[in-house]
Amino acid sequence: MGFFSRLFTIGKAEANAALDKFEDPIRITEQGIRDLKKDLGASLQSLAEVKSMAIRMERDIESQRQIASDYEKKAMLLLQKAKKGELDSNEADRLAVSSLEKKETAANKVVSLTAEKEKHTNMIAKLETNCNNLKSKISTYENELTTLEARHKTALATKKLNQQMAKIDSSGTIAMMEKMRDKVSENEALAEAYGDVAQIDKSVDSEIDSALKSGSNITANESLAKLKAKMGA
Repeated sequence: MGFFSRLFTIGKAEANAALDKFEDPIRITEQGIRDLKKDLGASLQSLAEVKSMAIRMERDIESQRQIASDYEKKAMLLLQKAKKGELDSNEADRLAVSSLEKKETAANKVVSLTAEKEKHTNMIAKLETNCNNLKSKISTYENELTTLEARHKTALATKKLNQQMAKIDSSGTIAMMEKMRDKVSENEALAEAYGDVAQIDKSVDSEIDSALKSGSNITANESLAKLKAKMGA
């Protein structure tokens, strides 16, 4: 969140208050980016205007240079005419002086315009630097805003999930699990008890069968003893 101090001209109290609600930084960031884009638009317009002035000055400089050169040539032609006798020397000198004065005026304008153009060139360099810095900041803050929005969505989803989880009655769920555990234990105990009862029933049947078999053997022995006695007799 360090970009607030670099991006927005809001007081510390307002910044701290904005942090209390997560959506506020996003809203403020969006507004800050819009403000930066307005500043960039104004800077680009100023840059275009200064460049336009510099271009016009360059054309004026070239024009004044040409004028100075033309008046110098005219002065030379006037002197040549006087030398050839085609023009009165005094008149030629007077007109030549006038031409040279105009040449000097044009030359002075060249110097003045060149100095002014140099100022505009420096201004253009500064404006271009400012525009590039604004473009870089806008790009950086737009990327930060994208990250911030993604974090915001994730936070909302996590918050919603946690709220839903918090609504679950954990104590009721634990109680239900305890009841289920007790019921299972009870059923297991009953199953084991029924198994013991079944074993008991089987043991009784075995004893009965054994007793019956034993009784049959006794009867058979008695019959054998009787038979032997009879044969012995």
